[in-house]
Amino acid sequence: MKIVIAPDSFKECLSAQEVASHIASGIRNIVPSAEIYEIPISDGGEGVLEALLNGVGGRRISVSVMDPLMRQIKAEYGILKDEKTAVIEMAKASGLELLQEAEKNPLSTTTFGTGQLIKDALNQGCTKIIIGIGGSATNDGGAGMVSALGAKFLDDKGKEIPEGGGGLERLKTIDLSNFDKRIQNCEVVVACDVSNPLTGENGASMVYGGQKGGSKQDLEFLDSNLAHYANSIKAHLGIDISHIPGAGAAGGTGAGLMAFLNGKLVNGIELILQTIKIEDFIKQADLVFTGEGKIDGQTLHGKTISGIAAMSKKHNVPVIVITGKIGDGIEEIYDLGVNAVFSIVNQPMELRQAMDQAPELIRDCSKNIMATIMCANKN
Repeated sequence: MKIVIAPDSFKECLSAQEVASHIASGIRNIVPSAEIYEIPISDGGEGVLEALLNGVGGRRISVSVMDPLMRQIKAEYGILKDEKTAVIEMAKASGLELLQEAEKNPLSTTTFGTGQLIKDALNQGCTKIIIGIGGSATNDGGAGMVSALGAKFLDDKGKEIPEGGGGLERLKTIDLSNFDKRIQNCEVVVACDVSNPLTGENGASMVYGGQKGGSKQDLEFLDSNLAHYANSIKAHLGIDISHIPGAGAAGGTGAGLMAFLNGKLVNGIELILQTIKIEDFIKQADLVFTGEGKIDGQTLHGKTISGIAAMSKKHNVPVIVITGKIGDGIEEIYDLGVNAVFSIVNQPMELRQAMDQAPELIRDCSKNIMATIMCANKN
């Protein structure tokens, strides 16, 4: 029996690779002879580095960069085996995962460290950069990232504005005289799993600013600042990024990448699946396991499970989903090609308990699923 295991991460709990390993362990407990392919997946946010390095091959590079609060840390990115393509996971330098709860503040958090990763990739001779922009702690429109590459965002007195989404209010002039010219010869592909515009009710600040620590008052202020930022970009660069789908991704970093780095936004899960050529494995499989920490109505829109299910359905391969929590609105997921959905939680428990026991729960759930399948096959 050939089985493909292609999960996303269980956020803030287990990486996609760890989830895949635990599922495989449960399966082998029942079917030791199973031919298993563990292929960790990302929808373009956290996990994109792991997914592409595991799927394509390459090397990791560790760099000293600034975190969202401008503290020096070590962050990794990858260079694929062609030695010309860098893979950058924004969350490694500018992610929420780097902050304590009390430190979250979209008024001051910056994407500067992400820009430093991009600059190091250019120093390594890379001419293509794939950047996953999920999981950010920021709402600065990518201004910090761009400033790390040599741009200057100046106030009406010619002084550089403060880092963070709050500082954009003071923006008067964008000086690109020292902006890294190597960007002009670099292809920038942005793996993005949302379609939010930069501003407005469905924009970066109003939809995602709260989870980054912003109050209701902060969100209105940040939204106004991003609108001002968009107007400044239009005035200085002649580019209108205010209403482009995906511009609001990662606190407006999508907009910054499009405006200053000529970034092309693509569906994250499609990019990952195509790059690692997972279809070659799925079309030969008897069964596919996938999953993520929580599934709900959003799972239907460009997430890992929907991408895996669509590809499996094309080749008539059954798909089983394993998740930590089953939310509302998943009824249509079965139309996508999913055959069954299982929660790993096997008794009433608190979230923290479920997260602590996740490895064991995943193994037990996978084991029980395979035991049921093998029992049915005997009949």
